Amino acid sequence: MNYILFDESIVRTNLLPLTYMRPVADIRVGILTIREKWETYLKVKTSSLTEGYLSRKYPFVKEDQNILINGSVCPDAAMVKAIKTLRHDQTLAFNDTIIALHVTAEDLDALGESASEGIEEIVLKNAPLKINHTWDIFTKNDLAIREDFKLVTKGRKSLPLSNSNKIIGTGDIFLEKGAKVEGANLNATNGPIYIGENAEIMEGAMLRGPIAICEGVQIKMGAKIYGPSTFGPHCRIGGEVNNSVFFGYGNKAHDGFVGHSVISEWCNLGADTNTSNLKNTYDEIRLWSYGKKTFVNTHLQFCGLIMGDHSMSGINTMFNTGTVVGVNANIFGTGFPRNFIPSFTWGSTAGHSNYKLDKAMEVAEAVYKRRNRAFDDIEQNLMKSVFNMTLKNRRI
Repeated sequence: MNYILFDESIVRTNLLPLTYMRPVADIRVGILTIREKWETYLKVKTSSLTEGYLSRKYPFVKEDQNILINGSVCPDAAMVKAIKTLRHDQTLAFNDTIIALHVTAEDLDALGESASEGIEEIVLKNAPLKINHTWDIFTKNDLAIREDFKLVTKGRKSLPLSNSNKIIGTGDIFLEKGAKVEGANLNATNGPIYIGENAEIMEGAMLRGPIAICEGVQIKMGAKIYGPSTFGPHCRIGGEVNNSVFFGYGNKAHDGFVGHSVISEWCNLGADTNTSNLKNTYDEIRLWSYGKKTFVNTHLQFCGLIMGDHSMSGINTMFNTGTVVGVNANIFGTGFPRNFIPSFTWGSTAGHSNYKLDKAMEVAEAVYKRRNRAFDDIEQNLMKSVFNMTLKNRRI
């Protein structure tokens, strides 16, 4: 069977700017991305049905028989079992949400046409873990870490922890091969701690689970990490972090506080960058919506920073409560910048200008090179596409 993860249009828009550079299924929540969760359960590779400009990096594969799966839904064993038994023209749903649909190649060619007649709906019994808004990524990260921990460690044995570490409680801690942990404080009483392959936890770091530390992550000396937090592959993390998700290849190597936030790939937070995650009035926090083109109520008391790919902050940058930063923004200077910073913006509270595409690409190439990655023509064209489609935001 061929499995295709599709973007639900309204959810994709709600998840901007995090989905400018990726399909919805490639958002990381818990230990794994949503795609990695499905591929682990299904034991096959998946493809994506997403925006056309993403198709070179995330190609669409069509076969005679296909299962379309909602890319914003995280799988569990019961859901996967139900999906594998779907017959042609059967759909798995929960309330008004389509979870999965069995279709032929001809059905895929006719997508967009009105063809709901004759489709049998199978109703999922339990509500799925689903990502509908940017803030869901950190508010649902606790459950996602716990579910992923069970999935990736089932039937496996952790590497032993060195006696130089202080272990508090009897909670679950799992080390993959090549992980280095010395002189750290690890407390898994309130949730598991997962430490990925070749990750390093330096001396004096303090971790309180649930926490996911993925492959190649480096936690700096004296870092204070409160769960539920996730650090995707090859992040560099220091200072204080609380209930936040870093997708991967991010730098927050110095002191400063990040709380109740989502940081996309290839972001760099300068020394002593701080995020406010609670209003002095304790009011519910409003966040910029790309779909509604205004600020919407999250109904959360805690919400910090949502930052798109390749964005950066200078030293001592202060982000106000509920700030959204687009792709490839470069923010610096004293004072609080505004709560919505469009993509490809360069500047401070004194004023902003457009970040020129050629300069942004030059910086991205240098950043990729530092991590032994190639900023190839696929990545270049993807960045050009996002630059062009976000022009209208820079006029706000």
